[in-house]
Amino acid sequence: MHFKLIIAFVEDSKTDAVMDAAREAGATGATVINNARGEGLAQKKKTFFGLSLETQRDVVLFLVEEHLSRHILEKIAEIGEFEERPGTGIAIQIDVEDAVGVAHQIEQLADVVETEI
Repeated sequence: MHFKLIIAFVEDSKTDAVMDAAREAGATGATVINNARGEGLAQKKKTFFGLSLETQRDVVLFLVEEHLSRHILEKIAEIGEFEERPGTGIAIQIDVEDAVGVAHQIEQLADVVETEI
């Protein structure tokens, strides 16, 4: 079984909704890294009495089966509203050459992937 790693940079207020949508689309779990910062095309920073106000981001890592990855990626983008307005987040997927510690996921995904193919 082959895997892809989906890395999503999500507004922290949408992290739970993105994780729920990914799970419904076939993801078996995720790792969340809290309080990331990022910069896009628009670099204007909001201030309040001289203090910088920045929207917090979470980095969410999903190790998913390759046949399910595109569907999961699209669900993440939809729920995260990545295409709605700039600065809401991005998600990418990369190939995983090898992984260990995923035997339980493989058992759970075997029937799902067979149906999908």
